[in-house]
Amino acid sequence: MLIEQIYTGCLAQGAYYIESDGECAIIDPLREVNQYIEKAAENGATIKYILETHFHADFVSGHLELSKKTGASIVFGPTAKPDFEAIIAVDGQILEVGKLKIKVLHTPGHTMESSTFLLFDENGKEYCIFSGDTLFIGDVGRPDLAQKSDLTVHDLAGFLFDSLRNKIMTLPDTLLVYPAHGAGSACGKNMSKETYDTLGNQKMFNYALRANMTREAFIKEVTDGLELVPPPYYFPKNVMMNKTGAQDVDIVKSQVQALSPAAFEAAANETGAIMIDTRPQHIFKEAFIPNAIFIGIKGDFAPWVGTLLTDIEQPILIIADEENLEEVITRLSRVGYDHIIGYLDGGMEAWIKTGKETDNIESITATDFAEKFKETEGKILVKDVRKPAEYSAEHVDEAMNIPLANLSKNMAEFSKTETNYLHCAGGYRSMIAASILKSRGFDNLIDITGGFAAISATDIPKSDFVCQSKMK
Repeated sequence: MLIEQIYTGCLAQGAYYIESDGECAIIDPLREVNQYIEKAAENGATIKYILETHFHADFVSGHLELSKKTGASIVFGPTAKPDFEAIIAVDGQILEVGKLKIKVLHTPGHTMESSTFLLFDENGKEYCIFSGDTLFIGDVGRPDLAQKSDLTVHDLAGFLFDSLRNKIMTLPDTLLVYPAHGAGSACGKNMSKETYDTLGNQKMFNYALRANMTREAFIKEVTDGLELVPPPYYFPKNVMMNKTGAQDVDIVKSQVQALSPAAFEAAANETGAIMIDTRPQHIFKEAFIPNAIFIGIKGDFAPWVGTLLTDIEQPILIIADEENLEEVITRLSRVGYDHIIGYLDGGMEAWIKTGKETDNIESITATDFAEKFKETEGKILVKDVRKPAEYSAEHVDEAMNIPLANLSKNMAEFSKTETNYLHCAGGYRSMIAASILKSRGFDNLIDITGGFAAISATDIPKSDFVCQSKMK
């Protein structure tokens, strides 16, 4: 028996390769499927099943392409209605993979078709569950991503309560729990950085699995605060792509063109494409193409693209270091951003060599910021773009919390006459915010290098309470 978790950190997503006696199953595959095909070929195994725990919202799955290339059957849980041929399993149905058995447990709540796969080892013993977005390590799936007109968030949370109590918590404590996501995913509120655990540990430490928890208390805790962190705009589109079937990723990549600086500039002007600069933030701030948006590849690239680019059909132009270009295109395709016109051939070096105009972001150290704060007795505009929970834990006195995810809705909170001092936790998100604001005509911006991590080391006054009037 071979079970391998294939974890993709930039999406905080876990796919699984299961093999026994020459047969294998893939659970929740990514869009680039050759890795699974190659692994099976190396092991002399045949991919028999492609198991989907639900219609994913946060990434485009490779189930359809993998099925086309291997002939493997796609399996969904009860109530799923894909637009392509698939096995719609009934609750309790058994699938055989070599000497292993996999039992389908219908666990609605995150979505109505959500299912958990219970694996029995070669001796017939219950060994592990692949819980999808039903149960995470330290958390459970959000119940607000698959609402229908006749189901509220509270209705779905109630289904989730029943699924956990009746289908999962009754299983042996020794079972391993393999979820679809870890810390950083928008499919939960506060997941652990660990990517697997025993069910027994989760019963002890996961707030949602408390033994004496009432249905009402569960619903309240699971839904509390969801409105403060809305799901990214691309989620509904990804769900639809996973239901209908996405274009092969190789076709998407083949359509991306190398563009000279002149052609790149013309494409931006003629198509209205958004220019995404993926270079490191400390390099980006020194010189970038006017109106380009910074979203660095060395960070939560795909989730932030999906959060900030509200139109998944919008044309995209890429500025990237040559060694990262393939990775940038791959990550965009993973979340369904397929309309990539091209990339700047030769990168920013080629742009600068032509003498074309560049822009920059002014920045200061946390020490200099603290000095400025003292000089003005705190009478400066400080904009904290971290999440509300981060802000609540500790923040600069008088700072206004405008989470990056809500930036576009709160442009009026930034001054066009006074200087806006921006920071996040470490500098990645504030540079994104600064680049967006620059593209919207804000020139009076100063980014604080190192973010709150650096600020916290100074003696600048800080608070650890939430001032609601300063949160947006």
